[in-house]
Amino acid sequence: MASAAAACSGTGKRRSCRIALNAAVGLSGEDRANQTFSLSARATNLNKYGAAIAVSRELGVGTTVLVRNKRGTQVSARIVAQVSAGQGVHTYGIEFTEQDIRATGFWGITFPSA
Repeated sequence: MASAAAACSGTGKRRSCRIALNAAVGLSGEDRANQTFSLSARATNLNKYGAAIAVSRELGVGTTVLVRNKRGTQVSARIVAQVSAGQGVHTYGIEFTEQDIRATGFWGITFPSA
């Protein structure tokens, strides 16, 4: 695996460092039009509590989705913000809704202390 940069700030509001890695994930839930979906997505800027997710659907901030990694682990996550949108791709910040062992080990990496 390629080396990744970790972005940490002692004065910021972040609870953990963000790591500039990309990960393929599955995402399912209901979109902004209340249509159910299940699709492949790209997670970026991974952190211990969530990530940014790029998808081809419009999602509602505050809604809950199910995120699945390559190892088959599934966790619930809340859409906390829309980060960007353009050319049919919408990027959202997600936060895992629970902090159990599935969530804390979801990405399969160890995060540096914030």
